[in-house]
Amino acid sequence: MTFRAGDIATLKSGGQALTITSVDAEDAHCIWLGEEGDLFRERIPLIALEPIGPEDEDEGDEDGDDEDGSADDEEEAA
Repeated sequence: MTFRAGDIATLKSGGQALTITSVDAEDAHCIWLGEEGDLFRERIPLIALEPIGPEDEDEGDEDGDDEDGSADDEEEAA
């Protein structure tokens, strides 16, 4: 998995959602909000992260409908 700035990830061991702000060869620079609303920043090894969020939605819209339920193909809508 290749991470990019703006991706959402979590530790493989569990925990809160982390927003990736930048990535280098071995680490992702991440930010997240703690339970009290404090902002945390940490550099985390890429091997310890797994993606969550929007990529799950991109895996397949098998019924051919957009998010609003409309058909992808104009011919189907006619």
